[in-house]
Amino acid sequence: MTRSPNKLIPADFAVLPGLDALEAISLTAGSPAADAEAVGYTVFADGDVPAALGLDRGALTRAGFDAAVGKTLIIPTGDGPELVAVGAGAAADLDSAKLRDLAAAFVRAASRVGTLGLVVGAVPVAGVSAAAAIAEGAALARYRYTVLKSDPKHVPLASLTVAIDGASADDVTSGLKAGLLGARAGVVARDVTNTPPGHLTAVDLADISEALGERFGFDVETFDKAALIELGCGGLLGVNQGSVEEPRMIKLTYSPDGAAGHLGLVGKGIMYDSGGISLKPSDPMHLLMKMDMGGAAAVLGAFTVLQGLGVAAKVTGWLMCTDNMPSGTAYKLGDVLVARDGTTVEVKNTDAEGRLAMMDGIALANEDGVDAIIDIATLTGAALMALGQATAPVFANDDRMAALVEGAAEATGESVWRLPLERKYRPQLDSDIADISNLGGKYAGATTAALFLDHFVRDTPWAHLDIAGTMQTERDDSWRTAGATGFGARLIAAAAADFRPLG
Repeated sequence: MTRSPNKLIPADFAVLPGLDALEAISLTAGSPAADAEAVGYTVFADGDVPAALGLDRGALTRAGFDAAVGKTLIIPTGDGPELVAVGAGAAADLDSAKLRDLAAAFVRAASRVGTLGLVVGAVPVAGVSAAAAIAEGAALARYRYTVLKSDPKHVPLASLTVAIDGASADDVTSGLKAGLLGARAGVVARDVTNTPPGHLTAVDLADISEALGERFGFDVETFDKAALIELGCGGLLGVNQGSVEEPRMIKLTYSPDGAAGHLGLVGKGIMYDSGGISLKPSDPMHLLMKMDMGGAAAVLGAFTVLQGLGVAAKVTGWLMCTDNMPSGTAYKLGDVLVARDGTTVEVKNTDAEGRLAMMDGIALANEDGVDAIIDIATLTGAALMALGQATAPVFANDDRMAALVEGAAEATGESVWRLPLERKYRPQLDSDIADISNLGGKYAGATTAALFLDHFVRDTPWAHLDIAGTMQTERDDSWRTAGATGFGARLIAAAAADFRPLG
């Protein structure tokens, strides 16, 4: 990896520590291994309690265990593996989302050991799907970004053996492999989003992308500053003006034989966002601005699993990467930038920079002849204020694209809610001296940001995900680990798998 001379980074610094840990996990179908250090047994709110736990329902209740999904109880043993009662709720209500949650709860309860077994009672979910959800929940919940700690206490998940009553070993094995594949997308996105900005520049992300492309079956083309000038990407170049680090546009291409349709993905990659001349206040949100490249991270994570998922469509991604810094050369309020498609844009706030970088990527996606576009960005604080940290707003100019994203969200447990692309707010973006300005009015900030992007989308079917609220969590939440969540990576991969030419 190319490193700037001002970086003092250990030679053995692991760029993708979570991915390395994930690929070291052994997942198998069958009864708990003899060397298991902890074994979990699902306990439903109804029916019999597994005899292996050695306690009846009354004893569990007296211990404060009510069998709700996500509840666990560690049962001391004199010898042998640690036993864990794992709440599964009502048997008839158990679905993939709850299986993902209960697997996460189990591996968190057994966080001191790395060799685990999980025995699941009969569930109303196909064996493959059930096992996939369990693998995802376990792998994502045990994730930790500890590469910069001198003495980390985290115990990585080494192995997990899973038995599901009524499911064949072959189905469980297939499901576990599928779940680990899905988890990869989220883990790659978490790794790069958690990495401090001094350790990960736009140039570094391009190097990482090239390595991942060789490893996971997609092509990578990197555009440096000179190439971006030649392309006329005035948005990305404008945002980069204040930085000593070069920008990069990273183009990812997955091309299966006989591709059915062409899906474009555009990710915001602001490696660190100071706000530029419109400087952010020095508060906890400023500290999180190393995560302002979460959209690009999600697209990159998704690309690592497209081949494994057997995605039938051609998928092309544009990662629009730079940091946004104040300096004597930084772009200023009142400046006019010229986008790749020739649109002139008046800058009314340099902290509304993500949309400026993304407008060039969207224009290039249209030039590439994509059938549809999904963009993803940590775009507005208004998205956080509207829907909080659990759900991302999705905007779309096409009901089919909205349905595609909503279906993928349901499948992956990454919650979205469609908000209206209210075009009566579009005049808020009018400019007296340019074609459009980069900032709307006081209200509906997520909507006006989406309307800005819509200008460059033109008539292409499109969906926009604003993940500013869901990009991180302060504390562990089921399979979402404290820090970067990797939100959107698994969702986009699932959407790509389901994408077909729009007729």
